[in-house]
Order: sequence, then C-alpha cells, then structure tokens
Amino acid sequence: MTRQEHPFAHYIRILGKGKKGSRPLTREEAYQSMRMILTGEVLPVQLGAFLMLLRVKEETPEELAGFIEAARETFSRSDDESPADLDWSSYAGKRRHLPWFLLSALLLAENGIKVFMHGAGGHTEGRIYTHDALKYLGIEHAASLQEARQQLEERNFSYLPLEYFCPKLHEIIELRPIMGLRSPVHTLARMLNPFNAKHSIQAIFHPGYRPVHQEAALLLNDPHVAVFKGEGGEVERNPDADCLVQSVKHGELYDEQWQRIFERRHVKSETLNPNQLAAVWQGDIVDEYGEAAVIGTAAIALKLLEKADSQERAIKMAEDFWRSRKPFG
Repeated sequence: MTRQEHPFAHYIRILGKGKKGSRPLTREEAYQSMRMILTGEVLPVQLGAFLMLLRVKEETPEELAGFIEAARETFSRSDDESPADLDWSSYAGKRRHLPWFLLSALLLAENGIKVFMHGAGGHTEGRIYTHDALKYLGIEHAASLQEARQQLEERNFSYLPLEYFCPKLHEIIELRPIMGLRSPVHTLARMLNPFNAKHSIQAIFHPGYRPVHQEAALLLNDPHVAVFKGEGGEVERNPDADCLVQSVKHGELYDEQWQRIFERRHVKSETLNPNQLAAVWQGDIVDEYGEAAVIGTAAIALKLLEKADSQERAIKMAEDFWRSRKPFG
C-alpha cells in the first residue's frame, strides 16, 4: 500500500532536489511553508531538513519576506498607532565586548523616544544576552505584549523575549545546540517588529545578509528600516571600524557609510563584567570604547528616526544626550 505524501514534503523537495533541480521558494511558498511550521503541521524530521537546506542555500529576500508575513500573523499587529517609535532586535548576544547598545537604547528612551527591544538568549554558549544584561541595570523584561506596551508608556523602553510573543520561533532558535548551526529563524526574528513601529533597526554579523534584510523590508513595505554589521551581530556600532548602513526610507533603498571613530583598534578585555555598564553610565569609570559605541549607535538610530538630517548633527545630538544623562535610580 502506497503511503500518501505529507503536504510539507513539497517544500523540502523544492529546496533539496539536487544542484539542477532545486530552486528557492517563491514568496508565497515561503509564506505557506512557514505557516505550516508555526501551526504545528510539520514533523520534527521535516523541520530539521527544511531549516538546514535553507541554511546551506541561504534565504533570499523573497523567502524572508514570506516567512516574516507568516510569523507576523501569529501575533496581533494593530493598525492603530504603535506604542513604539523604534523597533530594536537583539538576538546575537555579545562575546568580545559588553552590550553597550543597551545604554544607547536607554539614552534614546531618556530623551523621549519609545524603544521596543525584542530578542532571545542562551542559544549559544559563552555570550552575554540582553535578557541577563538588563538585570545589571535594574531592568526587568516584559512577559507579554500587553506588559511591554505598559512599560513603553511608563519608561519609554521595554524588552520582550521572543518566547512570550512567538513561542514556536523561540523553540526553533533553541535548536541551535542540537543542529550545530543557526537557522533562518535568527534572520527573520530580527524583522518581526511586533508593534508595527514605523522605524526598525537591525544588525547582522555576516555582511552578505545586510542587503537581504534591506530588500526584504522593501518587499514588506516596511517604511523605515536600517541594517548594518553590528559588533558581535547586535545593533551596536563598532567605533574601531567603518560602518555601512543600508536602509529603506519611503520605499527607496539607501546606502550610507559612517567612518570609524578611532584609527587604532582597541584591545578587548579578557573578561566581560556587566557591572561596568552601570558604572560607565553613572560616570564612576570611563571607557573610551564603550562610550564611543553608545554614542555612535545612538547616532545611527537618530538619523534613522529623522531626528537629525546629517551624520554630524546625529552625532552631536547623541553626544549632547550622553553628557546630560541622568543617574540611574
């Protein structure tokens, strides 16, 4: 007796039918396949095969757009005014340097910009994740979109782990130690933008993914998106290197080069102490690299938010914010 083919086998076959027979998924195929994954219609062995075939091939902007459309349908994205001014993804974790970008986000929040951050942690050993680093700054994460909305109203900043608004994607990210490789979920999660904020800032680790994010955002009609190679893969400008920011603004693609701040690279610390984040903010210690990373990252965000019409004005605004920051507590 012939067994009936599982419906999801169709999508695996598209990706895995050899060098000459395989092809990328169309946007609609990507949407339908991710929809099946998120609704639990896929067997574990199929999911593993699908994710690793995509990993080897690397996803196209069309595939990424389809995946994101399916994922966004699993949580409510109201057409009402967003409670967030800036959507900020945090999925990589830091290994070489402290997560200075957290101070950038808090600096913006202190100056009236509502920053919604979402991410995941713990999937790769030896990294400091936002979930844990925030505890050193006395900040508790939200546990639902409703609580995140309330935190944004009260303090202009909220961090919500992926598991609380898209648990299936979180489960897939947690497969990394089992698979040994990252999956496309690490890419699409960065672009979820749960509150449908008008501005979104993302970072990648491998430069080849930068235009993929940019072109997928264009396909999705996301109005204002900026993506760059962040330190460790997080949304953090490395002040020791030039930074190419690729963005979408009003339906058009833009590339903008930000010059390095320091000519000579800083030597990374042998150990990372998250307590230094608060100490630098409070002015108890000075960290040249850290402060430049905070200001440089905030400047890119301010330019994206159209708070400044040039790099120079964005940097000046970020520097003014930093000099006038208020102590924690």
